[in-house]
Amino acid sequence: TLTEETEIQLPENLIEGSARTFVSVLGDILGRALKNLDGLLRMPYGCGEQNMALLAPNIYILQYLKGTQQLTPAIMEKAANFLTSGYQRQLNYKSSGAYTTFGTGPGNTWLTAFVMRSFAKAQSFIYIDPTKIEESKTWLESKQQENGCFEKSGKLFNNRMKGGVSDEVTLSAYITAAFLEMNISKNDPVVNNSLACLKESISDLSNTYTTALLAYVFTLAGDMETRAHLLQHLDTVAVKEGETSTSSLAVEISSYVLLAKLSASPTVEDLGYASGIIRWLTGQQNYYGGFSSTQDTVVALQALALYSTLVFSPEGSSTVTVQTPSSQLTFDVNQDNKLLYQEKTMQDVSGKYSLEVKGTACASVQVSDIIMGESPVTILPSYLSRTKVKGVCLLPALPVFSINMQTHCSLYISSACKQCVSQRRCSFLLFQKQFV
Repeated sequence: TLTEETEIQLPENLIEGSARTFVSVLGDILGRALKNLDGLLRMPYGCGEQNMALLAPNIYILQYLKGTQQLTPAIMEKAANFLTSGYQRQLNYKSSGAYTTFGTGPGNTWLTAFVMRSFAKAQSFIYIDPTKIEESKTWLESKQQENGCFEKSGKLFNNRMKGGVSDEVTLSAYITAAFLEMNISKNDPVVNNSLACLKESISDLSNTYTTALLAYVFTLAGDMETRAHLLQHLDTVAVKEGETSTSSLAVEISSYVLLAKLSASPTVEDLGYASGIIRWLTGQQNYYGGFSSTQDTVVALQALALYSTLVFSPEGSSTVTVQTPSSQLTFDVNQDNKLLYQEKTMQDVSGKYSLEVKGTACASVQVSDIIMGESPVTILPSYLSRTKVKGVCLLPALPVFSINMQTHCSLYISSACKQCVSQRRCSFLLFQKQFV
């Protein structure tokens, strides 16, 4: 049994009777990302960049659902239609094996690698013409320079889409990771030469993003010595509990460290280390389960899906009880309803309340306040406080163990406030506290 007490203090200048408080519960660590599958499995559209921004997250969600045997025929049918549409639309932006934003001009190396790796993963769910993947691979190989790294080519309409990939080393690491994720051997001449170029860069670890991406690349390549060196350095520069960092780049960095830790037969210690990253990472998600940009959303969902698959258990249940001064709400979470979004209205819109969780299954609990107030609305400091709640996660037995192991996971979630001004010059605020 785990308990936590907290308090909601509403800001001043509220319109009387406008406040509403809701409690929602899900039984999955990807709770916010999975609470609306219709929203996640969206129909891709737009230019070559936008199309991939919508297509790629769908693939990682499907990988998670398939890996945990939660992928139903209904979800698969809808997802297949969306993926097929996105795949066919993306081919409109292809030229000689490369991809561009609008289908014209020089091919973009980063976008081509992004498309290639996504198509390779999508093959598990829909038909992808293998020649399209091979043509992109051949085009990327043609961009390899004598030193083994890759030449930057083409432009993006929105450079934020590629996240922290900004120079020759990060671009080459991104392309190399794409090749290795496609199970291309590290002894392949192109991959081998690229790894040699990347290894020369590890003498300078001043760029944390580059170091994290390289840690993932050398994990995929099976170079455990280089991987250990990079991860050890990353641990020394990590933002520890109690400190804050909320940038989009920090989300990418944390996600790549998570991928590096979990992509090489993770031990119980690795999973314990990863849970600390998960605590912070899930706290950066927005209301819809995504993050602040395209690439941090894609990489973070890839990392969250991998972690969730590793710690998934088909057993266990929990009861969540939320106690307020005048009411009590109870939610049951089990294997039959873990993907069901449960929401109830609280009678008390503010004040102290307690949260109690009994059981062995992880539960994602969110408390949301929706209020209207005269603009501007004053937000109290405590209203934006960070809340720490512990939950119990049941980890499945790893190959080297014969019994299940339990560990405790605590999660920091910063409250999210979203303000918009209506025609009546009022402020609308959505305040959330998330507990896992």
